[in-house]
Amino acid sequence: MIRSAVRPTGVERTFAPDELIVSKTDLKGRLTYANDVFLRVSAFDEDEVIGKPHNIIRHPAMPRCIFALLWETLEAGDEMFAYVVNLAADGAHYWVLAHVTPSLDERGTLVGYHSNRRVPDRAAVATIEQLYRRLVDIEKRHGSPKEAIAASSAQLTADLAARGQSYDEFVWSLAGAAA
Repeated sequence: MIRSAVRPTGVERTFAPDELIVSKTDLKGRLTYANDVFLRVSAFDEDEVIGKPHNIIRHPAMPRCIFALLWETLEAGDEMFAYVVNLAADGAHYWVLAHVTPSLDERGTLVGYHSNRRVPDRAAVATIEQLYRRLVDIEKRHGSPKEAIAASSAQLTADLAARGQSYDEFVWSLAGAAA
């Protein structure tokens, strides 16, 4: 079944703290695996996502600059933790703390990417939502995606520099404040 463009409903969906959303992609970000939690929470059937770009669950409230940072980090061979809001097939949204890593074969060759997502702390989400809202607002002021990403990336870099933190340190400061 092919679904038409999904519009956010404002309804938030959650999943259990002991559950993990797991997915794998190829080098181009096309889904090669989605676990049962991914499918249930995203409200997609497996045949609707396998072979499709992972951004099938991209929520419009998610800044493009965070994904640009993600790809830059992964292409450097590093892992990344990020707070992400996703869009389900039925228009609901769900927040995750994502851990994305490069996947290597037995020879050490990059073959794709692996992501585990867990339920984030609500206080961390409240903080990150404010930042992401500002970054999306900046992106909306620019005509092209490239200009939008450059502008929001510059703002993110400035915000992080003011905090004296990298994005990774910022993510963990939010997770640590919740503990």
